Order: sequence, then C-alpha cells, then structure tokens
Amino acid sequence: EKQLSLEVGDTVHIQEIFFSTFMNRKSESYCCLFLFISPTHIPFQGVFPASFVHLKEVIIEKRGDEELVISGEMPLVKEVTTTLREWGSIWKQLFVANKQARVKQVQRLMCELMEWRSQLLSGTLPSDEFKELKQKVTSKIDYGNKILELDQVVRDEDGNILEPERASVISLFRAHEEATAKINERIKEEIHFLTNWLARIQSSPTHSLYVFVRNFVCRIGEDSELFMSLYDPIKQSIISENYLVRWGSKGFPKEIDMLNNLKVVFTDLGNKDLSREKIYLICQIVRVGRMDLKETHNKKWTMGLRRPFGVAVMDISDLIKGKIECDEEKQYFIPFFPYIKLFVYFQVCLCLFGSRVVAENDFLHSLLNKVTALRGDSGGQGLWVTMKALVGDIVQIRKEYPHLVDRSTVVARKLGFPEIIMPGDVRNDIYLTLVGGDFDKYNKTTQKNVEVIMWVCDEEGKNSICLGAGDKAVSEYRSVIYYQVKQPRWVETIKVCVCDKSEKNFAMAFVRLMKEDGTVLQDGQHDLVVFKVRTKNGAFDVNCYLSLPSTRHHHGDPHKTSGLSRSSSNVSGSGGGLSVSSRDSFTISTLVCSTKLTQNVGLLGLLKWRTRPELLKENLEKLKIIDGEEVVKFLQDTLDALFNIMMEHSQTDDYDILVFDALIYIIGLIADRKFQHFNTVLEAYIKQHFSATLAYKKLMAVLKRYLDVSSRGEQCEPILRTLKALEYIFKFIVRSRMLYSQVVACMTAILSQMDDRHYATYIETFSGSPELVDFLMESFLLFKDLIGKHVYPSDWMAMIMVQNRVFLRAINTYADTMNQKFLNNDDFEVQLWNNYFHLAVAFITQESLQLQHFSPTKRNKILAKNLWNTCGGKCWITYDFVLLILWVCLLGSHKICFIPGMVGPILEMTLIPEEELRRATIPIFFDMITCENFENEIILKLDHEVEGGGGDERYMQLLETILLDCAAEKPTLKTHVQHFVALVKGLLIRLLDYRTVMSDDSRNNRMSCTVNLLVSPTFFETYLAEYLYKLRDLHLEGENYTEAAYTLLLHSRLLKWSDEMCSPQFESRGSQTQRQLKETLYDTIIDYFDKGKVSIEKQARFYENIMKILRPKPDYFAVGYYGQGYPPFLRNKVFIHRGKEYERREDFQNQLMSQFPSAVRLNTTTIPGDDIRNSPLQYIQCFTVQPVLEIPLRLKNKPVPDQIINFYKSNYVQRFHYSRPVRKGPVDPNNEFASMWIERTTFTTVYKLPGILRWFEATDMKHTTLSPLENAIETMESTNEKILTMINQYQADWSLPINPLSMLLNGIVDPAVMGGFAKYEKAFFTEEYNQQHPEDKDKLLRLKDLIAWQIPLLGGGISLHGKRVTDDLRPFHERMEECFKQLKKKVEKEYGVRELVRIGKKL
Repeated sequence: EKQLSLEVGDTVHIQEIFFSTFMNRKSESYCCLFLFISPTHIPFQGVFPASFVHLKEVIIEKRGDEELVISGEMPLVKEVTTTLREWGSIWKQLFVANKQARVKQVQRLMCELMEWRSQLLSGTLPSDEFKELKQKVTSKIDYGNKILELDQVVRDEDGNILEPERASVISLFRAHEEATAKINERIKEEIHFLTNWLARIQSSPTHSLYVFVRNFVCRIGEDSELFMSLYDPIKQSIISENYLVRWGSKGFPKEIDMLNNLKVVFTDLGNKDLSREKIYLICQIVRVGRMDLKETHNKKWTMGLRRPFGVAVMDISDLIKGKIECDEEKQYFIPFFPYIKLFVYFQVCLCLFGSRVVAENDFLHSLLNKVTALRGDSGGQGLWVTMKALVGDIVQIRKEYPHLVDRSTVVARKLGFPEIIMPGDVRNDIYLTLVGGDFDKYNKTTQKNVEVIMWVCDEEGKNSICLGAGDKAVSEYRSVIYYQVKQPRWVETIKVCVCDKSEKNFAMAFVRLMKEDGTVLQDGQHDLVVFKVRTKNGAFDVNCYLSLPSTRHHHGDPHKTSGLSRSSSNVSGSGGGLSVSSRDSFTISTLVCSTKLTQNVGLLGLLKWRTRPELLKENLEKLKIIDGEEVVKFLQDTLDALFNIMMEHSQTDDYDILVFDALIYIIGLIADRKFQHFNTVLEAYIKQHFSATLAYKKLMAVLKRYLDVSSRGEQCEPILRTLKALEYIFKFIVRSRMLYSQVVACMTAILSQMDDRHYATYIETFSGSPELVDFLMESFLLFKDLIGKHVYPSDWMAMIMVQNRVFLRAINTYADTMNQKFLNNDDFEVQLWNNYFHLAVAFITQESLQLQHFSPTKRNKILAKNLWNTCGGKCWITYDFVLLILWVCLLGSHKICFIPGMVGPILEMTLIPEEELRRATIPIFFDMITCENFENEIILKLDHEVEGGGGDERYMQLLETILLDCAAEKPTLKTHVQHFVALVKGLLIRLLDYRTVMSDDSRNNRMSCTVNLLVSPTFFETYLAEYLYKLRDLHLEGENYTEAAYTLLLHSRLLKWSDEMCSPQFESRGSQTQRQLKETLYDTIIDYFDKGKVSIEKQARFYENIMKILRPKPDYFAVGYYGQGYPPFLRNKVFIHRGKEYERREDFQNQLMSQFPSAVRLNTTTIPGDDIRNSPLQYIQCFTVQPVLEIPLRLKNKPVPDQIINFYKSNYVQRFHYSRPVRKGPVDPNNEFASMWIERTTFTTVYKLPGILRWFEATDMKHTTLSPLENAIETMESTNEKILTMINQYQADWSLPINPLSMLLNGIVDPAVMGGFAKYEKAFFTEEYNQQHPEDKDKLLRLKDLIAWQIPLLGGGISLHGKRVTDDLRPFHERMEECFKQLKKKVEKEYGVRELVRIGKKL
C-alpha cells in the first residue's frame, strides 16, 4: 500500500479538512482532525493528522495558467530553512560515511543557523542588530556551502541574493569572484592563524622598523643634515639606505610642514637580518655652512660646504628581534656626540696609549665603537625617537598599521635586495659609495681640500641623485670635505678636514654603468682612472673621454687603450683638455639593486629573447646553470619571459617542454632552503601578475606527457622534479583558467548587450559567403569549446546559467542565418552544418542542464527562480524538436554526410533521462539504420556513454518500442530493425550490469560482469584489451594467479608473430611490435601460472613438474543464486566455482554468504521451485560437485603417465557431476546395494575451468538416474582405476610412504570385506535378478569382468607391497597374502583368469 512519506519541514497543500472517530482497546471512542493533503515534493495525495501540520502564510503568484505558491516568510528565513534542509541531508550521508570531524563541523553550523533563524523570526531585533545578524547568517551559509561543495550564492552589498536576470554579466561575474575570495579567505583564517608575536616574526619572511623622530637637540648654529641608517657592527657594514632629515639652524626641520611628521620605515629586512648578532641605529650629522665655524659670514667660497659634525648610535638588537615589547608611544633618547668631544677622547687615548688616532678621517666602524665606549654625558644633545618593530613588507604594514604608517611615511629600503622580491616591486637603483682616493699635492705646499662632485648624466638631464630617503632628487652630489688629507676616505671615514679656496675642476673620473653585452656594472670596488683637467677654467669636452677606459684594470689592457697616447699620458686628439694622472687614484664601490638590469649574460639573453630568437633554445637550457640568487632577483621578469615564450608560440609545441622544465627549475629553486622565503613571492606573482590565459593547456599537456611516460615504466628524468613542483604547477593552471574565465565573461557580457538588430548588422558586414561561413564555423567551435570546458567553477551555477542563456540566443540567431543562406543544394556547407549539430548536442548534454543529477533542493531552487527556462534549461526540449525537423525535413539527401559522425553525439543525447527528449531523438536512429557503419558506430559509442552514466532500463524499453513502431510503417525494414534492437539491447544489459557492480564491494560480481562483456558477440576489439586488463587486475587483487594468466592468454592470441606495430588499444608499454608484446605477455603468463600452481610452460618442464610434484586437487562447488533480489547477471542462475587449495566447502560457503549478508541459505541440493525463484528475497544454494575427466585428443590412445591423466581430472574440465543416493523399492537390511539408485545432475559450464574466471555459469543441466547395477559397475571401475594408479605411482617413486597402499589393498582382500564385491554377487548374480531384468545381461557381464580384472591388479599391488614392506609390518603383509590367495582362487574359478600387460615400467 502507498503511504505518504513526509519529513519535518516538507510543504503540503491542504485540500480538505475532516473529522474521524476511532475506538481504542478499552472501547472508548475519540475524534481526530485529519487533513487531505498533496505534498509538493511527491506526486501523491493522502490523509495526514492535522496536529502535525503547521499553517503558514503564503503568497500566490500566477505564471501563465499555473499558480505558484510561495512562503510568506522573509527571504532570509526561507534561505536558512532551505539551507538547513539541504545540509541535513548531507549531514546524514556524512554520518553514514563515518566522517566524524565533518559531521561535528556541520552539526555546529546547523545549530548556529537554527538559533539565528529563531532570532530572525522573533521580529524584535533593532535595525542595527538585525543588519549585523543578517551578515553573520549569510556569511555562515556561504561558508557552509563551500565546505560542503554546494553551489555558491552571490549577494549584493546588503546580503540579499543577487538575481541573475537583473544583474549585468560583469557584475555577476565580479560578485562570484568576490564571494569566492571572501569564503576562501575565511577558510584560510580558520586553518592558518599565528599564535603569538614571536611565532609571527619567525614565520614572516619580511620585517620592518618604524622610527618616528620626535626631536633633535644640538647646538650647531648652522643648518645640518641627519643621516639615519641601520648598521651591523660585527660585519662593519651599513644595512639600509639613509633616511635624511634636513634640520634648520633654529632648531626646527627646514620644512616646517615636516614638524611632528618625521616618520620612516626601514623595510625589506629578512630573517637573516634578524639573526645578526647586533644591529645599531646610527645617525651621522653633517654640518652645512662654513669650512670652520670661526670663519666670518663674508668669506668667499666657504658657504654651503658639507662638513662632518658628529654621530649618534643606539643598539636596537633586542627591540627589532621582538625580545622586548614595542610600545609606539615610548620615546627613546639617543645621545649625540660631536666630533670635537670625540677628538678630546682620542687625545686622551693618544696620551695614555700612544695611539695615533684621527677622528675625522677614521673608519666609520672604528668611530662607532669609540662612541659606544664613551660613557660620558652628552649634555642633553641627541635624538628623541619612537620605534616599533613591525612584521611584513610595506604593503602589509600599511594595511595592518594604518595609524602608524601612511602614504606620507618615508620608506628606507635595505641596501641590496631583500630576502624575497615581491612581483611588482620594481627597483632600478645603483648605490655608489665613495671609498677613497689618493691625490698628490704636486707643487702645492699643503694637501688639497678635496670635494667630490658627482653628476648622473642622461639625455634629458633629470634629477637622479638622492642623498637619502625622504629627500628630493638632485642633479649633483657634493661630498663631505675633509681638511687637507692626501688619502681621504668618504662615508666610512668620519674625520679629515681639507680646505680649498677654488672650485676649479682639477681632475675627473667616470665609469660605464652598462657593458657592451647589455649587462650592468658588476658589484664591488672599482679603481678608476683619474684624468687631469688641463684647461684653465676646468671645463672639458664630454665626448673626448667616452671612448677611453674608465678603470685601471682596462687601462692596462692594450686593446682598451687605443685612445691613449703610447708615448705620453695625454689623451689623443686635440681639444680634449684631459690627460691621465698616474700619480692620482680614485676608488668607488657600487652595489646594483635592480630588478631590471642584470649582471648575467645568460639571464639577459632569456629576458631579451625577442632580440635573438635563434638563441632561444640555448638560453632556455642555460637557465638551469645560472646562479640561483640572480634568478630569484629577477623572478617576475623571468617568469614573464617564460610565459610570453609559451604564448607567442601557441601554435607549436617546440618550446613547451623547455619552458616547462625551466619553470620546474625555478619552482625547485624556491623550494630550496636557501630561497624558501620566496614562496610568498611566487604566490603573489601567480595572484597579481600572472596573465597567460591559455598557459594551462600547454602546462597540462607537458605534465600529462611526463606522467604517461613514467607510468609506462620508461625513463623520464624530469618526473621527480615535476612531482615536487606539482603544487605550484597546479596553481599556475588554476590561475590561468580563472583568467580565461574572465575573458569569457567579458565576451558573454558583450553578447548579452546585442539584440537582433546588432546581429543582423554584423552579419551584413561580411562581404561574401566564404567569410561568413568561416565566422559561423569558428563561432560554433568556440561555443562548443566553452560549453564543454567548464569555464567557471562548478559551484558558479548562476553564472553558468546566464552564459547558457546568452550563448543559446546567439546560436539560434546564427541557425536562422544558416537556414536562409546555406541549406540549398548549391549552397549547402557540410562542415558548417556538422559543426552546428555537434554544438547543439554539446549544449543539450552539458552537465549543468542535467537536473536529474542535482539534489532535490538544488533542483527546486533552479525551478523556483525560473533559471531553468530563462537560462537555457527547458529550451533543450524545443531545441531537440528543431534538430529532428532539420534532420528529417530539411537535410534530405544530405543526411548521409553526417553518418557515422553524428551517431555518437545523438546517442549521447538520447541517453539523457528525460522522456520527451528521448521520444524526440530516438526516431533519428530509424532514419540512420540503413546507412553503412551505423550499427558498428553505435555499438562502439555505447560502451563509453553507459560507463559515463547514460542509459537505464526505461531507455531500452523506449528504444525498442519507438524503433519497432517506426518499422511498422516500413515493413521492409522490420527484420533489420529487430536485429538492431536485439543487438543493442543485449549489449546494453551487459553494460548496465557492469556499471552497477563497479561500485560493488564484491570482487566476484565485478569479474562476472567484466567477463560477460568480453564474451558478448557485439563487443569490439577496440575495448577488448581495456577490459582484459581490468579483469587481470581484479584477479591479482584476489591472488587468482592462474585466472590472471588465462586472461592475458586471451590478449596474446590476438597478436601475431610478426614485426607489425601494435595497434594503440593493444599497446602496454610504449611502441612495440606484436612479436615483442606477445613475448612479454608469455613471460608474464608463465610467472602467473607458476604462482597459481598450474604449469603450461614449455612442454618438457611442465610435464616434468606434473610428474614429480604432488599437487592438491581443488574442489568444485555448484552455487545457485535464486530470487528476484539478485541483479540480472546472477538471478536464478547456477555457477560452478573452482575452490582454492585445501578450501573446504564450509569455508567457501561462509565467504560466499559474507558477500550477500541478507541472503537465505538453502540446505537442500534439489533445484528450487517457482516460489523461491519469484521471491523478492535472495537465496543461496551451495554443494560440492565432481569434475568429469575429458582427456585431450592429443593424449587419447597414447602411453601417457597416470600423473598427467590425474592432472586433467581437475583441470580443463567443463562437465561436473552431482550424485545423490535414492532408495527405491523394498530395502534389504542385509544388502543396501540392491535398492540404492543414484540421481545424477550433470552441469556443463560455458567455458572450461580454470579459465579467465574461477567460476562460470552452468548453461546446461541434465538429470539422469543410475540403477543399482550401474552404480556397482561405476564403483568397481573407480576402484580398479585407483589400484592401478597407485601401483604405477609406487613403481615410479620408491620414496612414497607405504601406508596408503597398505590401507587400500587390505580394505579389498580382507575376508571381513570379501573383496568389496560380495554384496554385488548377492544382489545381482542371482537367477531371480536375471529373470526380472533380462535387459541387464550385458551390464552383468561387464560387472563380472571388472571383478575378474581386480585380481591381477591386487596381485601386482601385493607383490609391490612385499618389496617395500618393513620388518615390523611383515606379519601384516603375510596375512594379506593369505587372504588374497583365497580370494583369487574363488574369483578365477567363477569369473575366469585375467593377465595384465606391462609396458616398460608401467602396468
């Protein structure tokens, strides 16, 4: 009986309300209120108690003739209700699957939603609280949908669900992107979080130091420049750029706007920097003004001179490493020590220790050491600063610390590159250090006061020199002046003062920043050639020295000094005004920090690959030998170059492997511990700068190629590196696909804006038919490609539906154009129509339109929102009728052009489980059925489609009904159609069985269905090898090695002993000839047979093993599967199973029952009746059967050893007996043989055992009855054969134990048994029996003959026994001999004498 199955939350429509009276057990009556209802989710009506139904307000909307009933609750409450119902269904499935962690997670989410739903329904929340709760609810729903892999919900700014038909394509796409990003960020936050400050410091690759200069107190009297930087006292090197503060003489910043805004962030610091033993914050103060403070203001040439004044230093090691708390409000005082005070300290040291110290010209590190050693009072002079250590780069800290770091905060970068270089972090800086010089005073009495002036010259003369971070760029730089020092040392040296009354240029030096090969100046010190200026005014022509060497290294090279006179040091040429000064020297040090200029020629060749494309392969290969530090320094440019190479050669694969290998090398480089901090750089590049939209195609192609080569066991050198880099390879692939989807979204947006007029106008722009045909064909190919590629993530259902709507409109418009222009015979375009049909099928069969695969909740959502109709859903039905009309009515004689090409696509379409769709498309098959190759093509495609989920029993019924109905109108085709239907139906049944059991735990069922396919008469060789190896793998899983060998043997028989190449479906390891593959298969088969204890190796060794090795004979079991509860391939069928070695029937039966735990065991051996066969339950019958020997033709009537005959008793058998004794007639208690009949069932299997399975179906069963006499004859034959076999065994092998022979012989000759045949004589050798059974005369003679032949057999056995018997068994043997003499005398007298013939050593 049908009953209403309702769950809490189901919606029902009340049709009627009524009362009903019931009586309880105490005969008391009571009334109940019932409702006659119709649930919305099932097509039934019925009665339900009213107390379980809750009335709710609804809104009724009319859509045409239909009424749509919608709940009156607020949309968010309805969404929560729907979500809870969907999650609840999944939650149950998770519980059944024992996914405990996810069960608890979903349960927690559902509880939160239920609680918030109650709050929403209360209606008592203030607007601000309601808005906050709405945000929490929508966020929780979106998060839960993501982790449960449900469709994404896109919302507007207020959290309301965004309606696709009311939003533009681009806004919808961006909403999906934003929603995805938010949810992913939420998931990451839950998975990854930092526990404390120290852990964060250790995990972050980039660190920064925030410094706020609050005040500077110093009695200078002139303007000054404060150069602040980070310094490593152990390595004696400055770490960072200088932060320059220009301080006025009145005690304020020169720019008053900078008051209380002198903030700087020293950034780019890495973990290596934090691991330094010590880090100082130093401040060097330079006075700007007179050479000497005592000079008057009217002195000439001494205004604006830069003179060293003092230094301040603080150890900030603990602060920057996070060892002490950082409070941005706490001010630190850094004392300032002027050079005059340091000079006094140095003079004391000179008096005490005799040390010669010159403060102004001392090295910086020596000066700083002395400052830190000086513990005296600074007199209140110094810097007041606020400091805080920050984690992250400048972008990150601006986001996390906006109250500290804003756009006005100065950024002082690290000298040199940070440990990681983020994409987009473009640097093109050269840090130049004036190291020192050595200048002769010539004819002067005192040393010169040297001021170095540096220009950076370019074509535009821009200001390019920056004295420090926070300062404006200038066109020239003037160094600090040291007083009358022959060997001044700048920057590192603090002291040495020189004074010069003139600004005349007395010398110059230069260095080339770019080399001839395009690389930039190498880092390090450069000893420059000093040129004396010989003109009176110090001016000189720039062009006169550009061809000259710039460094002393090149000055000594004769090839580089062609512009210098060999006889003198003058510059050749007139008017130059320069000459080489051999007595002066000038040294500078450079450090290039550029992400655009490289010092490596190989890397430059790759970055500039377009200039020398003929060297591209060489440069790609050279990348692997370039120093890793140089590669990561230019990571973004290198990756851009690689992907540009890949994309600009998209039509060829010449460079794909080289680019892929280069990419693997870079990823592997970053995985190295030395560069592992660049992981974040690579991540940032992929997210922010990677732009190769089609790179995923080539990356996946090379990856698949490597995996295929490796899976075949061939050498694939890059495979290990590839697998290690797989994470980032997939990230590139995913990002490329996302970029591709953005492009598609833009195209879809453009198409969505076009109306009929736009399409018509555009089509009219084509000058001729060829151009229009090309456009339409490319459009159809593009649409088909986009529909089948899953452009968007699978959970972007709204976006996918919108794309369908837009594409469908364009396709229909183009189809109208085709009907008008390209359907007539003269204008018919076969390929164009072929592309259209394939596109139509691809659209109809796309995954997003198959509602039957969706959950009920998802299906209802789509239907409720009308997405199905407006976005291409229900249109496929109309679309399919259009296809049918085009095919039948319009194509006419052109149909043949589309067969067999369209058979597969139309088959795929007919398999969609929609009744209307199937009825519309199956008739097309009738129109194709007479075409050549149609049957072959549909059978070939059927396997692939059914395995992919298409087809069901209803499809078989419709196929048969519709095609036979069509054939009724054309009787001449009826036979053809019937044959086709039977062919397809038979294969479809096997394919559906196979698909059903592939997810079954029963390995035996999977094997059975695989074999059913292999033996199908319609199964093509195309799939034969595939399914043979599936069967082989199943056998190996169960250690059925013998059956695995027979399976491969089938494959080997399909191959020839020739040097022809294997067809693709038969290849197992790369390209092989059929001979090579056949030899390989035979080697494998021999190994399997050896493991399976069956040998058909080379004949000699095989039979030798059979002769010598005693092998246990397996038992065979008949198994019947009765009842309708079994799948069709088992239902009411009997199979013969080959047991394993030493496997008992009880063990086999228990293992069998474990596969069908609900089955009932039948304890009888008779075939069940119809009541069992038609029962909905499962019944199993199992009993042992005996194999029937069938000697091979090649061994019949030949002297074959008994061991070989014994082998064939349990191998290569196809017939099996089951014998059951039955009593008939009167029973003689003294002689049971007289009434013992045998009922025998003979089972014949479809194939011999062992074979490709351990079991085969018994397709033929015959029932026979043996009379007592026939039973006696059979028993005597078996006994005589057993005696003969044992005699031959003991003659061949004297090591066998004597006991089995003793027991056999004694059991026959002992008087207590009377030879085993005394009861036969009493039962059959009587006058009464002869009179009653005259037809048994020949059988009686046969029985007597068998008795007579038993005597010589026993004689031979006893004789052999006497030779082998031991002394302790001699009395036993003698008694047996005495018994035998009596038996022999009696038998020979009554039945005659028989003599055995010896052939060699055998009787």
